[in-house]
Amino acid sequence: MLNLNKSKELFERAKKVIPGGVNSPVRAFNSVGGTPAFVTRGEGAYMTDVDGNTYIDYVGSWGPFIVGHAHPRVVAAIEKTMKVHGTSFGAPTELEIELAELITKIVPSIEMVRMVNSGTEATMSAIRLARGYTKREKIIKFEGCYHGHGDSFLIKAGSGALTLGAPSSPGVTEGTAKDTLNATYNDIESVRELVESNKGNVAAIIIEAVGGNMGVVPSKKEFLVALRELCDKEGIVLIFDEVMTGFRVALGGAQEVYGITPDLTTLGKIIGGGLPVGAYGGKKEIMECISPVGTVYQAGTLSGNPLAMSAGLETLKILSEENPYPELEKKAVMVEEGFKNNLQKLGLNLCQTRVGSMSCLFFTDKDVVDFETANSSDTQKFAAYFNGMLERGIYLACSQFEAMFISTKHTEEDLQKTIDANYESLEIAYKLQNA
Repeated sequence: MLNLNKSKELFERAKKVIPGGVNSPVRAFNSVGGTPAFVTRGEGAYMTDVDGNTYIDYVGSWGPFIVGHAHPRVVAAIEKTMKVHGTSFGAPTELEIELAELITKIVPSIEMVRMVNSGTEATMSAIRLARGYTKREKIIKFEGCYHGHGDSFLIKAGSGALTLGAPSSPGVTEGTAKDTLNATYNDIESVRELVESNKGNVAAIIIEAVGGNMGVVPSKKEFLVALRELCDKEGIVLIFDEVMTGFRVALGGAQEVYGITPDLTTLGKIIGGGLPVGAYGGKKEIMECISPVGTVYQAGTLSGNPLAMSAGLETLKILSEENPYPELEKKAVMVEEGFKNNLQKLGLNLCQTRVGSMSCLFFTDKDVVDFETANSSDTQKFAAYFNGMLERGIYLACSQFEAMFISTKHTEEDLQKTIDANYESLEIAYKLQNA
């Protein structure tokens, strides 16, 4: 049995001063049971908790650590910036320009970019920008896609909202809710119907081209092509939320994988190298609607702060110079095939999805293509599986509706240990289901 005594003590202490004992809901382990492990150290592919347990980590701070925890180059860049320059000025720095230049070089659809402090801030700002640019009010999002906790997005959202059984949040006004229209993922007719019934009043369509907040749900190429054509025809701003997929599924993100060019892109996670960051960017004519050039207002005291810029810049330099994506693909295929073989041996018919180094094992026998099919998963069975993996030193996201991330630091030995643990944990979960 995993020893989490110190974590239990810290959790009880935290609950007295922090709602639920955590600063982000899914971390509370409500959907899987037990006590969350309080982490004290991360290095490479591993995390160690306060009780001394070490785990092979497939969360990677929910995506950012594609080059592993505490990468020496990233740590050195942060230390240099902090010691030589300082932590924050509320004034422009050259680092902001360097990171913006590198982003626009890597992602051709981004001609200009604005730095913010989180993925939520990026998506909120992109929506406001689209509304200001088009002079329209309504947006279309997709059931199960999570774009942060902005009011406009907490309507049939994914991720934590889905995990906690609260697809729509109290505190969101009816006025805000009526301007958010929900379509069905991978179903272009559902989008056309919404556009037609709100003719001339849809400012933007925002989508995770690879749904990463209802598990991992890839878009169909023909669906995205049709979406692009529809937006062009109707004068609608197409926004790709690549907070999770940007620089993750490919250097150029999901838009590189699918060959689709959005009008705006939101970014986060990897571009901060593990520090709080977000960004949104796209066509120059749209981006120049933002203050101080245009009239759409958006600001942030810590936006573009030197520490986040240095960490993100160094991470993107590593990815650009080393091109780890072919090796990441090999590692991801090894895990995918290993899990597939385990399922066959155990006689289990479960759905696996993967795009690049993001993957998900759904506890359902349905092909997962949208919110409804993702939501058919047996979350109790997943909880038993999750805890079985944790006992075996494998740290997964504590939700059925999140991704498993592979980093450059995961070794073949790590991956084989994970495959072996997968077999044993599936066996346990299956027996529990039939007990």
